[in-house]
This record gives sequence, C-alpha cells and structure tokens, in this order.
Amino acid sequence: MAFHRRKSTIWLTAAAAAMALVAGGAAVVAISSSDGAALADGADKNSFVDITKVKPNVKKPKAQQGATTGTFTVDCGRNENAHFNPDNFIAQPGVRNGAQHLHDYVGNLSTNADSNNKSLQKAGTTCKNGDKSAYFWPVVRIDTEDEAEPAKQPPKKDDKAQQDKDKADKAAARLECPDVASKLPEDVPDKAQAEIDKELANIEKVTDEAEKRLETVKAQDVDNIIVGPTREKRAAILDRMMLAFSRQGKQAPDLNPLAACKVKAANEKQAKLDDGAENNDDAQAEGTENKKNQANKEENNKLELEGNDGEIQRPEVAELQFRGSPVGKVVAMPKFLRILYGDAKVTANGKKNAKDSWTCTGFEDKVQINKYPICPQGSKVKRIHDFPSCWDGKNIDSAKHREHIVFPDANGKCQKGFKAVPQLRISLTYNIPRDIQQKGQYKVDSFPEEAHNPFSDHDDFANVMSQQIMNRLVNCVNTGKKCKE
Repeated sequence: MAFHRRKSTIWLTAAAAAMALVAGGAAVVAISSSDGAALADGADKNSFVDITKVKPNVKKPKAQQGATTGTFTVDCGRNENAHFNPDNFIAQPGVRNGAQHLHDYVGNLSTNADSNNKSLQKAGTTCKNGDKSAYFWPVVRIDTEDEAEPAKQPPKKDDKAQQDKDKADKAAARLECPDVASKLPEDVPDKAQAEIDKELANIEKVTDEAEKRLETVKAQDVDNIIVGPTREKRAAILDRMMLAFSRQGKQAPDLNPLAACKVKAANEKQAKLDDGAENNDDAQAEGTENKKNQANKEENNKLELEGNDGEIQRPEVAELQFRGSPVGKVVAMPKFLRILYGDAKVTANGKKNAKDSWTCTGFEDKVQINKYPICPQGSKVKRIHDFPSCWDGKNIDSAKHREHIVFPDANGKCQKGFKAVPQLRISLTYNIPRDIQQKGQYKVDSFPEEAHNPFSDHDDFANVMSQQIMNRLVNCVNTGKKCKE
C-alpha cells in the first residue's frame, strides 16, 4: 500500500528558471519553508549513477582465527502498519518533528519523540519473536513532479494518547537495574546455555513485575516493598547462573553486584510543566515549554516539510541481521543501548560520520556508494546500513550519541577499552521502476539543507530486546549458527 503527499505548485519567472538550470545536468528547484530554509523539490540528477560503471570499493576485514561467523535475523516486517513520524527520540528527544523528515519504523509500536526506556519496554512490537527494539530510517519516495494527478495526503495518526503515556512515564519514578546479559563472559559453556537462558528470562520477569508494582507503592514504602525484595530475588537467580558455570568446570563470573536495583525519583519539575501547573520559579521555563508544545503541535499536523514529498515507497524487503566479529567473539548489547548509523546533516557536519549506503541487488559484494544507483534490468535499489559495533562496556548513550559505541578499525578490531558486540546490518530493498531510476525521480527524505543528498542517508536503533533474546542472539553469532526469528 503506497502513500502520497500533495506537491506544492511552484511558479518561476523566466529569469529564475534560467538560473535554476545546471550546465550539463538537471534543474533543482528550491522553495522556502516558513523559517526561510531552502527546500529541494527533488534530488539533483547529478546524484544518480549507473551502478555498472562504478568500480568495486567494498573491503572486508580478513577473518582471523576465532572469528565469529554466525548471524541472527529478526523478522519485524516492512512497516505494514504504516508507523510514520518525523521524530527522533535519540537525537532530538522530546521535540516533535525534530527530524524534519519522515521515518519508517519497524519493531517497537510506540516510538515517537517522547519515547523513553519505560515507554519502549511497555509497548508492543511488530517483531515476530517479541523483540521490542526500535528500528527506524528515513523513507524513500518516488517524485514524478506534476506528471500525474496528485493523490490525497497520507492519513495522519493521532498519537496523542501515546504521547500522554510517554510523558507520564517520564514524570514517574522508575526502577533501574543493572544489565545482566552484557556482563556475561563471551564464552558461555554450551551445556550451560539453556540454563543461563532460562534464568535471564526469570530475572527479566522479576524486574518487570517490580517495575509494574512500583506504580502503586508510596514513596516511603519503596525500599521495603520494592528495592529489598527485588534484590533478594535477583540475587537468588544470579547465584543459580553462577552455579551453572561452576557445574561445567568453568570459572564463574562474579554476578553478585548486579543484584541491587535503585529507584530513580520522579521528575517533579517536568511533571508540573506537563500538567500546566503554575509556579513563580518555573514561570519562564513553563512559557518556553508551552511555546514548544504549540510548535510541536503545528509541525506534527504537517507531518513533514514541503520538500519531502512524493509517493512513499515501502521496502520490498527489510532485513534486520546481527553479525559477528572477524577477530573473535562478541558480548551482549546492554538493554536500551542507542546506536546511530550515518549522518543526517553531512553538509553541515562534514563526512566524518557519513556512510556510503546505496547499491543494487546482485552488487552487494562489489559496490556501496554515496549516490543514488541506477540498476540494470532485473536488479533492485538497495540500502545497506552497517552499524558501529565496538561498545565502551559502560554506557547506553553519550553526549553526541556516538562516543559510547564506535566502528572497529580496518582489520575489524575494537580500540582499547571497547568490546565487540553483534553488528547490526539493516538491508532495505526497493522495487523502483527502472525508468524512474533513469529519470532521477526517487529520493530519500532529508533535512531541508541536505536537498535529498543520498550521502545524508542514516539509520537509528535502540535495543529493547529481552535479555533472553539477546542471549540467544549472542549464542547464535558466537557458535556460527544461522538463526532466524
């Protein structure tokens, strides 16, 4: 099912049209948004290239002894439920239309600007195995300008109820417990795997039950009713996990420090702001918040800026695959780990974090490029997003969202102090007619200043897998299995 957005009719004087012409290329018509930012009406045709004329440039690190060759593929669909919004809770938390372009979502059903760990954990998912992780990327559109009769706008989802729930979660006290799966050694004995997997499910259950009960307990009773009993239950489970290692003649890791959880107090100031409560000390902040809420409401009504128009193309295939390391075993990702791929603002930020993402089916091992490909007959447009996979072992996020997890070096090795975690590869295949490719009439949504630059392609991921699923993932990767869930 395709979605459409009505294009704005653009009138140019003869002089303006002449200035828009590019020697030897195509015209890129710019319009202005309400804030004066330039908007590209289509991708520059110089950004398209015949894939068969591009030299191979993909270099894979040579697999060393002990390389992990397993894969774990998660089936989360192709966004059949039409979960779109122009938000990014990782890079622009709390800002409606913070991305200024539309994202495709699979996995977590609640993802929006106000998402947080608690709301993500409570939500449903499109993933068949129950993975609640959030996977999202900018949509691709076909833009044939005014060749065809414009269609109706895509239906807007009223997600106010979800926003209200997310804000309530932000304002409420929450239970924070140490991640267990990411603290397990990379070489769990085969005969202990089933027991470890079972106990990880138990610890997840105990923690979830305590989190739910926290909502009904008075602040003065939290230590006695929530913190103490939860620590005792987690400690018993961790003891059984350590015994599982010992029974196999393996040095048991010290998991005892992971038993204790803490309660993070409610954000009273934020609760007042969200409830519209007036307070002399917070008057200025509240005014700013109200203005932001009004701006968010107006922007959300538009869904996206004018330049991001055309017919949305749902991926024909959306493959989410976790892979190993060419130099050794991987450890589990911690729950709620945030990871970015690429740079949505490459024009402003430079090429440091931008990635070559585009190719065609049948050319994956030969070419990935930073231009839109024109594929030969029988081949399809494809985006390949390989995420960073060297984690600092401590943090689930960082100031610029990149310092806590980085890419390995050219040989596949992590820098000192970082650990290899399973590398996420998101592969998106599109059935775009060849004549559309040849005319340069498809494009990726972008910030206005990027003018649909293919080099601004990017992707986002937040890990909300249960520790049981993550343990299965790591086991598949480290033992060379090809698992699909």
